[in-house]
Amino acid sequence: MSQDEVIEVIKQSGLRGRGGAGFPTGKKWEFTKASKDSQKYVVCNADEGDPGAFMDRSILEGDPHCVLEAMAIAAYAIGANKGYIYVRAEYPIAVKRLKIAIRQAEDYGILGENIFDTDFNFDIEIRLGAGAFVCGEETALLESIEGKRGQPRVKPPYPAQSGLWGKPTLINNVETYANISQIILKGSEWFSSIGTETSKGTKVFALGGNVNNIGLVEVPMGTTLREIVYDIGGGIPNGRDFKAAQTGGPSGGCIPKEHLDTPIDYESLKQIGSMMGSGGLIVMDDTKCMVCLAKFYLEFTVSESCGKCTPCRIGTKRMLEILERLCAGEGSELDIYKLEKLAANIQKSSICGLGQSAPNPVISTLKYFREEFRQHAIQKECKALECKAMSKITINEEKCKGCGLCQKHCPVNAIEGTGREIRMINQDKCIKCGTCLTNCPFHAIGN
Repeated sequence: MSQDEVIEVIKQSGLRGRGGAGFPTGKKWEFTKASKDSQKYVVCNADEGDPGAFMDRSILEGDPHCVLEAMAIAAYAIGANKGYIYVRAEYPIAVKRLKIAIRQAEDYGILGENIFDTDFNFDIEIRLGAGAFVCGEETALLESIEGKRGQPRVKPPYPAQSGLWGKPTLINNVETYANISQIILKGSEWFSSIGTETSKGTKVFALGGNVNNIGLVEVPMGTTLREIVYDIGGGIPNGRDFKAAQTGGPSGGCIPKEHLDTPIDYESLKQIGSMMGSGGLIVMDDTKCMVCLAKFYLEFTVSESCGKCTPCRIGTKRMLEILERLCAGEGSELDIYKLEKLAANIQKSSICGLGQSAPNPVISTLKYFREEFRQHAIQKECKALECKAMSKITINEEKCKGCGLCQKHCPVNAIEGTGREIRMINQDKCIKCGTCLTNCPFHAIGN
């Protein structure tokens, strides 16, 4: 096949980048090939930084050769002769197996000079990341490979025109590359027959949180959230109700119960205020506080901000302070307005995708769970009992059956009563840990 024929197969397949934004892979290859330069690079983004995500790790540990082969195909298609895999140092087994796979490929003549007795030369090096979430952003990743501090570059120019050391550079993530060989082997029609009209193929998710079956799942694009949570995930533990799911990690948004039947594809998620991201999928039951959830993701973003631009460096910090006040019972209704204004400004003015998407968890939780924010701000209540400063756990006398399970599991003996008596909580002893709440089979305990 010629270079153009390879690119055309990838374009016709409809494969889109699995790292977050979902840019068409074939077009990215085409743009990089069109750049006129004798030196080009191919880069694999294996800096998997989303909390709870381990899709790329599984591929690199289980079948590193599929990534190496795909990078070689991409290099041939765009005219590159050098590749880099940027992988997290926290993945020692993946790094070890990548090194073995590269050595094997070199021994078999699949990497190196004059591959398959042609004039095509290509070799791959590994670069270790130090765990900075921002280095998952493609230009910050390039800075890190070059030995500089991992900070995003202003775009344009894009890496296809000016990437590593100012040369045209193609960047795809691990899961994107993992699809390439199968598309070449089985054809673009086979791949495009899976999924939806605009989102082709399958997607791997790291399913976690309040769900019975935790782990990696691979589903056709367009599979509904309900199918993933209940048919594959086995539903919510302890008979609790589904409350929300977070897709896309710190850059994504919450999907509430009313959108359980939303197809999981790029466009559908964007319409309801979330995003695909790299594939983290955290399920939450009805005991979770959405204000606490927003605070958790803001804490992560604030700690991982590279500090280059003011909106992300300072704006996210101010948002976090507001959420901390709300969770401490010290907020006001004005704080909700401030959160929305800050979120809008940060989205519009941050340099890179990390800053632009940092407010997403707050925006989506405000959109679907605004009443919870109002309860925190006005009534000084946390119905989910997660915000300890505002929690008061009580037992509903009508629902309590006197089974004593709550009393048995209480770590501080704050629950009183004997035999089949209705139990009572001693508020002076209660530490609001929520253990009784999760162990009550009759849902008789609440705020």
